Amino acid sequence: MKILVRNLSRSTTEEELSEVFSKFGAIEYCNLVLDKMSGKSKGFGFVEIADDKKALLAIVKLNGTVLGGKPIRVKKADEAV
Repeated sequence: MKILVRNLSRSTTEEELSEVFSKFGAIEYCNLVLDKMSGKSKGFGFVEIADDKKALLAIVKLNGTVLGGKPIRVKKADEAV
């Protein structure tokens, strides 16, 4: 399941994001969306966990938790994304 993570601190790295989600299951994909001009984080990213039950647990447990000093918003990504 592909998960959308929003409201990330601009200083959060893909490694940090992956580490937080890996506690719930094997990460197949982790991508922090970067601004093309500056190369800095846009404040959101995607994580994919193959096991849907583990992915749903990650969404429930991590939504609203603080990462990098900011409460993150976590939800299932739209299929079009």
